Amino acid sequence: MKRVIVTGGSRGIGAECVRRFSERGDKVVFLYNKSLNEAEALSFETGAFGIQCDVSDVEALKAALAEAERALGGAADVLVNNAGVSLIKLLSDTSDEEMLSVYNTDLVAATVAAREVSRGMVRAQKGYIVNIGSVWGRVGASCEAVYSAAKAGLRGLTLALAKELGPSHITVNGIEPGVILTDMNASLDGNTLAELCDETPLCRLGEPRDVAEAVLWLTSGKADFVTGQCLGVDGGFGL
Repeated sequence: MKRVIVTGGSRGIGAECVRRFSERGDKVVFLYNKSLNEAEALSFETGAFGIQCDVSDVEALKAALAEAERALGGAADVLVNNAGVSLIKLLSDTSDEEMLSVYNTDLVAATVAAREVSRGMVRAQKGYIVNIGSVWGRVGASCEAVYSAAKAGLRGLTLALAKELGPSHITVNGIEPGVILTDMNASLDGNTLAELCDETPLCRLGEPRDVAEAVLWLTSGKADFVTGQCLGVDGGFGL
């Protein structure tokens, strides 16, 4: 049994990770922000413990992570940095507040969480960190410059931390999903989704379970010689 923390765990990819870790027999705590009803339902379904937290608030995030480790009964073995927001907008029309919201949620929060949780992992000389990025962090997307930059930063964080934490037997990997059918993409119309599907070599869009299965593998003990990798779970999108 592993002790697991998932940020952004009440919906979509995060919720599917919570389900799969719980099914595996792990002890799971997840952070959520506004989705109280979904968080309560997920806790009832899985037995996982939810903690409300706006991860873009650094002090609130640090307090929530400390509470999570108390609930787990010790240092986390697994951290999944999944919390994120998107922004589809011309950069020239993007306000300072919008830009900082994306960077603070998608990149700063993941950096803070990795710093806080890795301390216990270093003491234990073991652990797994998985950062959920995006294909746009690798290839960029027009009208998503801020989001793409945040996810590219997450890729850099993954590569650097893999080197820094490797001597402590901690693996750090990223997963870069393609187009996944989650609330983040719910605003896209049918024609846009059809076009994205046509651009995906596997001829379908992804499901949260596709990403969760990759997270489970990276933290299963079967991938302990895999670190510093950014795995595209994207159906070939962006090749």
